[in-house]
Amino acid sequence: MLQASSGYSVSARPATVARWLYMVAALIVAMVIVGGITRLTESGLSITQWKPISGIVPPLNDAQWQAEFANYQRIPEYQELNRGMTLAGFKAIFFWEYVHRLLGRVIGLAFALPLIWFAVRRRIPRGYGWRLTALLALGGLQGAIGWWMVASGLSVRTDVSHVRLAVHLGTALFILAGIVWTARDLRVLARNPLARPARLRGVAVVALAALAVQIVFGAFTAGLDAGYAFASWPLMGDALFPANVPMLAPAWTNAVDNPVVVQFIHRWLAFAAAGALVWLAVRARRAGAPGVAAAVVALVAAQIVLGIATLLTGVQIVVAVAHQANAALLLIAAVSAAHVVGRRPA
Repeated sequence: MLQASSGYSVSARPATVARWLYMVAALIVAMVIVGGITRLTESGLSITQWKPISGIVPPLNDAQWQAEFANYQRIPEYQELNRGMTLAGFKAIFFWEYVHRLLGRVIGLAFALPLIWFAVRRRIPRGYGWRLTALLALGGLQGAIGWWMVASGLSVRTDVSHVRLAVHLGTALFILAGIVWTARDLRVLARNPLARPARLRGVAVVALAALAVQIVFGAFTAGLDAGYAFASWPLMGDALFPANVPMLAPAWTNAVDNPVVVQFIHRWLAFAAAGALVWLAVRARRAGAPGVAAAVVALVAAQIVLGIATLLTGVQIVVAVAHQANAALLLIAAVSAAHVVGRRPA
């Protein structure tokens, strides 16, 4: 644990640390967007090795490109789906996976190096060092989870496990939520040195839990390509739930592994999550944060519209990426509202 967490120093700069955290949060939102593009372009399996250090350097000559392409040609995705792909086509999918991994490294450095500097300079207020250290550790774990996800698609399968994809996305957004919550605590502390950290209260727990479950089903929908199952709304074809859909056994696995069931749940769970988030927004407005409340409501509405548009356009990439990006922004707004509701008097 960083030493700066064990004692208060008059040199602490909570506002400066908060601004740094918001910059890291912006990078994570960018990471979520690039991750969405990587998934939608089916680029995630183009790099078949995990090289945390040396992997930062992309292929620089034709021989290196041919070696990377040869590695890709050995996996089931190429052999069963992309046989005959040209080197130019491979370079196109390699680009997005490379950018995704590069951005992950950038985020790691953008978090770790300033954190060390703030700790050495005793800029971190007492009680926050452990929290920032935990977030850094989660970031390192996220890199391992990313490889664990990719590894699921390198043999037998032609894609990554949608469950591992959900874990990967969920961990990224949990880190994002933790960073935003900590930044807001520090902003309050900068205004009032006696302020205590906010706490999660009942309404916030319900709203954030509903949003988390909806995000998990969004990841299942993406991982199973379930968005392509029915490109209509509100009906799936000509019924609320289509007849004669093959069901899996045991029955509960349909909610995780059956693309039609997963799309159905993701469609309608959205409105339950929306109701909980609007309730949270009302509480935030009553707590004196009308701007945060308005942001939550606006982003909830945008998320529903973008979700429907994603279906109606047949998962058009720009719309689908906007849907995922808006989900990250909605999470930030919801965490901010939860923080407002959870503030405690000094």
